[in-house]
Parts: sequence; structure tokens; C-alpha cells
Amino acid sequence: MKFESQLLKGIAPVVVLEILSGGPMYGYELGQAIERRSGQILTLGKGTLYPLLYNLEAKKLVRGKWQSSQSGRKRRYYSITAKGEGELARQKAQLKELTSGLNLVFGGAFVPA
Repeated sequence: MKFESQLLKGIAPVVVLEILSGGPMYGYELGQAIERRSGQILTLGKGTLYPLLYNLEAKKLVRGKWQSSQSGRKRRYYSITAKGEGELARQKAQLKELTSGLNLVFGGAFVPA
């Protein structure tokens, strides 16, 4: 299912923070992890993911650091900051409350993953 861009735009930052809470990743790896963990439902293309990472970095929610990979290729690895962890906790609490409200609206038919 293809989601409307505004819906995905609202949820993408918290998804990125959640994935990065498991450890640092470079952009392509992060995009793959999002797809895999969402059962291929959420897909962030390069045109969405990298501007989002730059925005999160500007807000000091993630930190980017250039590192050489095992192949010798330099990659920018992103990790969540303490400020990002606080924002993630806040957003997850809001999503939990939203899910409860949606369950009420849909008569318990809305089941989050």
C-alpha cells in the first residue's frame, strides 16, 4: 500500500529515531532497516531519507559521523543523541495515545503493529 506523503512525513522522524535507537547506521542501511522492520510497508527513498536525516541532525536529535567501512569506503553513520532519545520517548507516548483514540473510533478494529 502506498501511503500519502503527508501521513508518512509525519511518522518518518519517529521511525528513524526508533531504528537508530538500536545503534548507529549509515543512510542506505537505515533505509533498508526501516523497510525490513515495517514488513516492506514503510519505504523512504533517498530524496526523503537524507533531507530528514539532515533536519534531525540540525535539531541535534541525531549525530552524523564519517567513518571508513570495512571495504575502505567512507560512510556517514548516524546515531541518536540524548536529546533524540527524549524526543523519541515523547513521540512514542503520543503515538500510543493516538492508537488508543483510533481504536475507539474504529471500534477496536485498529490494531497497531
